Amino acid sequence: MRVVLKSSVVDGVVKAPPSKSQTHRFYIAALLSEGLSIVEKPSTCLDTEATLRAIKLMGCKVHRKGSEVKLLGRGAPEPPEDVIHCGGSGTTIRILTAVSALAPGLTVLTGDKSLRRRPMSPLLDALRQLGIRCYSARGGRPPVVVLGGSLKPGLVKIRGDISSQYVSGLLFALAKVDGESIIQLTTSLVSKPYVDMTLNTLRMCGVNIYASEDRRVFEINGSYEFKPFKAVVEGDYSSASVLMVAAAVTGGRVKVEGLKKDSLQPDRRILNVLEEIGCHVRVEDKYVEVNGSMGIYEAFEIDVSDSPDLAPILTVLASSCRGVSKITGVSRLRFKESDRIEALTSQLSKMGLKIRTCEDCIIVKGPSKLKGAIIDPSNDHRIAMACAVAALKAQGETVIRNASCVNKSYPDFYEDLKNLGVDVKAITRSREARLTL
Repeated sequence: MRVVLKSSVVDGVVKAPPSKSQTHRFYIAALLSEGLSIVEKPSTCLDTEATLRAIKLMGCKVHRKGSEVKLLGRGAPEPPEDVIHCGGSGTTIRILTAVSALAPGLTVLTGDKSLRRRPMSPLLDALRQLGIRCYSARGGRPPVVVLGGSLKPGLVKIRGDISSQYVSGLLFALAKVDGESIIQLTTSLVSKPYVDMTLNTLRMCGVNIYASEDRRVFEINGSYEFKPFKAVVEGDYSSASVLMVAAAVTGGRVKVEGLKKDSLQPDRRILNVLEEIGCHVRVEDKYVEVNGSMGIYEAFEIDVSDSPDLAPILTVLASSCRGVSKITGVSRLRFKESDRIEALTSQLSKMGLKIRTCEDCIIVKGPSKLKGAIIDPSNDHRIAMACAVAALKAQGETVIRNASCVNKSYPDFYEDLKNLGVDVKAITRSREARLTL
């Protein structure tokens, strides 16, 4: 699908899509619980659907009716009868690789082209420390093969600076192992709030794990019997941040309903950034409202080590800020669905953004007058959404190729833009060719 967007001011009310991160964790907790769990209003994006298919293959019975998913777990995973295809979901493959160590037999996990370039070696090495035979078919990248059933308690050392998903996977798995285990990180932990979300999900199931304040040490005294649960998925700050920045850069207004005021989601930080640069932000129990300004905002500096998904949309926000904005802690963006640093630089430069990068930093000089362009988001949902927001303040038309890649996290993105007053149109290849000329 290709869409064309023009300069627009957003104005209106939308409901935040359900949290992708929370949905993943609830589904995996249900797999490990013995009995019936109910998840209300889960995310139905491609990533969470990959997790749902995976836990079904691992023995969890699933019944979906409307906005409710009933999950009957057996307390432990079974060896799947088929290869688990995780699509493009790093959360799915990393957490379930660790969980599959509990299944007494062979589990093979793979994914699409983008997922097969993402590193798995630290997690596989950690599982080997705990007695599991596991292998990578591609030099530490998926597909991976796990021979489970012999996971033992003990001390495991792992890096924390590549992905917090490794730690979340080990926490889920070791909570089911009889005996005392310690996870010790050999580096500082990135994306700490995502591990806190995992710990919170485990507590909901009656699993209490000690975590040091700096999240470098975790102590687990298993085995735990996970309690079945009923939970409602909260709104997703990662997706909502895109709409909030759209209001900021167009001088518009957006009210996003369904966002939890005291959420653990790391991308809630977008509220602080918007307030600091001069936007009016109102936070209530059930919604967030952002009012943009027709003026120019103040430049900002932010370390996104704990919230890397904000980097693309913050880059667009910087285009409306006076002076030099710096986004640090971005080195891991090279190993997401695309090389996000390269994709942001190449595509936003087409639109006139003054951007340069170094190994761990994106630097934007603003304010920038943007112009329409034909965008190739490299099949990356966050690049597509960031460039779509940039299009709303650009002169002329912007075409987003492969626009449906947003289904990975936010299937209703373009529909929500329409509800906010944006003219979003699908186009034909022939019209795109004329635009190119």
